[in-house]
Amino acid sequence: MILKSGSHIWHPFTQHALQRQMTKVARAKGAYLYAEDGRRIIDAISSWWVVTHGHCHPNIVRAIQSQAESLNQIIFAGHTHEPAEEVAALLLKLAPAGLDYVFFSDSGSTSVEVALKMALGYWRNVGERRSRIVVMEHSYHGDTIGTMSIGARGVFNAAYEPLLFDVTTLPFPVAGREQATLDALDAACREHDAAALVVEPLVLGAGGMLMYPAWVLREMKRICETWGGLLIADEVMTGWGRTGTLFACSQAEVSPDIACYSKGLTGGSLPLAVTLCSAELFEAHYSKDRARTFFHSSSYTANPIACAAAKANIDLWQTDECSERVASVSWMQECKIKPLRSDERFENVRRTGTITALELRVRDAGYLASVGPKLEAFFRNRNLLLRPLGNTIYVMPPYCATAEDLGEIYAAIQEAPEAVQALGA
Repeated sequence: MILKSGSHIWHPFTQHALQRQMTKVARAKGAYLYAEDGRRIIDAISSWWVVTHGHCHPNIVRAIQSQAESLNQIIFAGHTHEPAEEVAALLLKLAPAGLDYVFFSDSGSTSVEVALKMALGYWRNVGERRSRIVVMEHSYHGDTIGTMSIGARGVFNAAYEPLLFDVTTLPFPVAGREQATLDALDAACREHDAAALVVEPLVLGAGGMLMYPAWVLREMKRICETWGGLLIADEVMTGWGRTGTLFACSQAEVSPDIACYSKGLTGGSLPLAVTLCSAELFEAHYSKDRARTFFHSSSYTANPIACAAAKANIDLWQTDECSERVASVSWMQECKIKPLRSDERFENVRRTGTITALELRVRDAGYLASVGPKLEAFFRNRNLLLRPLGNTIYVMPPYCATAEDLGEIYAAIQEAPEAVQALGA
């Protein structure tokens, strides 16, 4: 089957039988993508949540160019380099207290996979038989085998069910019923000697931009400490200002035992990820016995060019301008979404930091809701990159987005219900 475009590329999360033509992007700058045909498209979801300061930020571009001229790649086993050393040192200053070591990888999924292996290796090396992983309902942590195992079971991973391991799943802490989640966690830790709880702090991304308060995260950490289980914070999406603070855990005054960062780590310029852990986990693997080695790597671990981009990104985060932009986008998002809270065409209108989300009221709801592709096509025709999760529309712009940009985005959202209804949704 040759696709309409003549391309032989198989695109991610794309049903080519329904979308046979891809938007070809020629360049990008700030909050905008420029298609090959000259159209300017507002990137309202930060190109899958990775672009923070804007596309092609000059500081990051210069850092990439400079590093590419001196050291572009080196095996990281038995070797190191200055960009990686600088990034690790800066991360440990910015991250929650108690995180002492940095392990590099190259994607969000991999950073969580690393966290799982660290946790299980820790318990094995300290001589305790703990292997039960506890997760939250509707969670998503990636598309590798381990991360699919700890994510919500459904259409995303049904074909791979024979490969997945069992986990204990907590109910999502719906407003007013948060105690049920905490009671379930307490029971799981008590009855199963849980090895670790893996959570997306404050906002569950691919599960539908579901949001819960910081005090719940704080209580989950307390329960883990009571029973000795580890807390793994998957901040792949929630990190780098998305929830209004640099890292979501800080809003709960929580220090996880393991934290995973990616996406915005390089400002969205290059793939890079890190898994941070406490000294206790590192020391459990530290031994003259080579069998206790942490056996994980990828060929491009701590790629010097990606690390240089991350260093430039972290430098930007240490300026007042960066935090001011996050606060500004958060405020503008609240102003734009406020009128929709009383609009009966939408429900569960919500915001955490720079992220807003709402559900379009339809009979056919959920990730595979038929309205999803129609919404995406409608927004595409309005020159907006918005990619609804079924009937859930969310906005997560780069921090350089202006009030005018958000005005265009929300004007389209307000027009969307009637537009898709006319298409038979």
